[in-house]
Amino acid sequence: LEHPRIRALKQSGGHWRSKSNTMFAFFGFVLSSCTVLTESLRHTSQHINPDRHAAGTFVKALEFKHRLRVCNAYPGTQAIDIYKGKGDRLNGDAPMPYKSCKDFVTPLKSGDKLEFKIGDANAGTFSISDLPNNDAVLFLVIHRHDTLSTAVAFESHVFANLLNAQVAIIDTYKGAAKSEPRIMDAPGKGKNSRSEELRFESVIAVNPGVYDVTLVGSDGKTKAKNSLVTTNRESFIILRTGVEAKQGPSYPQELVVYPKLDPSALHSMAAPRAMMLAVFAILGCAFWA
Repeated sequence: LEHPRIRALKQSGGHWRSKSNTMFAFFGFVLSSCTVLTESLRHTSQHINPDRHAAGTFVKALEFKHRLRVCNAYPGTQAIDIYKGKGDRLNGDAPMPYKSCKDFVTPLKSGDKLEFKIGDANAGTFSISDLPNNDAVLFLVIHRHDTLSTAVAFESHVFANLLNAQVAIIDTYKGAAKSEPRIMDAPGKGKNSRSEELRFESVIAVNPGVYDVTLVGSDGKTKAKNSLVTTNRESFIILRTGVEAKQGPSYPQELVVYPKLDPSALHSMAAPRAMMLAVFAILGCAFWA
């Protein structure tokens, strides 16, 4: 039976959907309704205001918030810079070292190119082919292409705008070592620790909580470990990094988790929810009175 704490999502036809999960079927219905509403608004806008430059209009074009999340999983001692176009350095004066991630809020459009540089050398270029018509987190990771050359490769994913915490598990390690990722409850008083296997190149929905994620080798030993604190409406990344290089230095397999939240964030979210429940209870009593 599928554990209620973790729900797997799979890609089909460009949309992320749940596997045997009625909750995400409901989300799909809501998203479809939003799409219909969006198209309706567009047609209404054209009907009410055919002249976009007319004075005094109250109709505005829909604007979506696209947050760009970039991770550097390319093993090396030199940090990278990210440029949008020729001169717009997204990371400012702080190059991104190996195993670091960062969020950028910058206007993006189809056809934009993101250039990754190490010093003055161009490491690779990623072209944005299309953008979703909704608020979304756009994830991009740069990593080693293989164990022989120093060429780079990219992995990308668009996180759906869902209520649940979403976690993408991606393997950027290059080498012969085999490991499987696992997630388990963080140690705590009075808790029965649960442990479940994860799959690389997948996205799961996880309940808010404090977890440990590990890499378990084929010999049954833990190769790497990290902590994961999840909250609703946030998207998380778990990366297996490292390289077993044929030439040059090798880097061991490690786990990168981003973003790293403080467990106190869960308590700060619980208080407003409890307050809202109390307000609803009072309103319910007043109504029935």
